[in-house]
Amino acid sequence: MSKSVLTAAEIAETMDCSESMAYKIIYNLNKELQEQGYIVRRGRVSRKYFAERTGLDPGGGDPSA
Repeated sequence: MSKSVLTAAEIAETMDCSESMAYKIIYNLNKELQEQGYIVRRGRVSRKYFAERTGLDPGGGDPSA
């Protein structure tokens, strides 16, 4: 079973960017989630929300599944 959250290292690998850029992505996605009333963890982002917003699935499967 895969984790329900992603770290900056996992996002950096998936998006082929630096960890610094991955942290900026996490910050922006978490900001959107907070505005929708969700509780978020700094430095982590929901795998499902990441796949929804980017169209990329870090697990290698279909993000719509």
